[in-house]
Amino acid sequence: MIRTFRALVQVSPGFADPSSLESFYIYIPEAQIPDNQAERVVRMEQAIAGKLASLPGVTSVGISTGVPMDGDENYNPVAAEDHTYKEGELPPLRHFRYIGPGFFSTLGTPLVAGRDITWAEEYQKRPVAIISENFAKEYWGSAERAIGKRIREAAPEEWREIIGVVKPVYDDGVDKPASSMAYWPLYQSQFNGDKEMIRRGVNFVVRTPRAGSAAFLNEMQQAVWSVNPDLPLAGTTTVGELYRKSMARTSFTLVILCVAGGMALLLGIVGIYGVISYAVSQRTREIGIRMALGAQREELTGMFVRQGLTLAAIGVASGLAIAAVALRLMSSLLFQVSPVDPWTYAAAAGCILGIAWLACYLPSRSAAVVNPVSALRSE
Repeated sequence: MIRTFRALVQVSPGFADPSSLESFYIYIPEAQIPDNQAERVVRMEQAIAGKLASLPGVTSVGISTGVPMDGDENYNPVAAEDHTYKEGELPPLRHFRYIGPGFFSTLGTPLVAGRDITWAEEYQKRPVAIISENFAKEYWGSAERAIGKRIREAAPEEWREIIGVVKPVYDDGVDKPASSMAYWPLYQSQFNGDKEMIRRGVNFVVRTPRAGSAAFLNEMQQAVWSVNPDLPLAGTTTVGELYRKSMARTSFTLVILCVAGGMALLLGIVGIYGVISYAVSQRTREIGIRMALGAQREELTGMFVRQGLTLAAIGVASGLAIAAVALRLMSSLLFQVSPVDPWTYAAAAGCILGIAWLACYLPSRSAAVVNPVSALRSE
């Protein structure tokens, strides 16, 4: 379980330094901007991003309909133009988000190939898209070969050109495979059954070392209100907090199992030491007789150590055989570690044999230095 936890924390989630990413949600209602003026929604969102970028300590700002590990479950079939599907067959489901320019650079999610969306493309409603690297490799073998290909959610929507490929993001937690994702512009035409589609509810992601502080939250609120005083901020959090929550259940399970395993190992060690020590002390008379007949202390000590280690080795072999079968039941809790992980078994077996050696050596060494006459009289 310790090896599992180490493997989890070493996985790159697809974004950098989540504790420096502040996020919040706003919604621009139709009562403020009607549907026939949809472009004003995008311009207001861009203006808010500009105000946030001017705050002290802010290095970048991104806009999206979700942030990593926020628990959203937006999935739709996404078809590729150069792939054929059987009659009645749906293309694979893809996790999707709507994004604005700068979202990936703010998260620290690297572009593997191509480029990011621009504001000009947003306002022109150009049919473009960005996909994750695992999506690109699944269909075209590499990120580079995916550039210029076209995808769409469903017929009869128009095809959208792939202009960029980004590293996968572990949206469902680092203990699960990274989602295969499609990223669409915030402002589009002929999309999802709508002649003109705009995202009124968006998340702003702000990168700053001041993330999470009450003073910075107040400054963000004032920046938003300087553009539109009627917009409340909702869901304020840091991506670091979402990352910790995604690990909470796994971490709790790992800690409990580690404690249980540690207690079992401790009880085993205490038991081995106590039993072997008692067994050696019961043979004090035998030690005296052997010494009286000329046995050397080193020989006596070695004899008891060999006998004790033989018993311990039989116990270790039996325990390993049982563990190899029983631990398959908890394989679903492991990450990048096999239920028959050789390093773990070697460490546990080595620990037990080491304690068994001490439990044999120390009492036999003490008994071997006793005067033979005193040892014979002890019983």
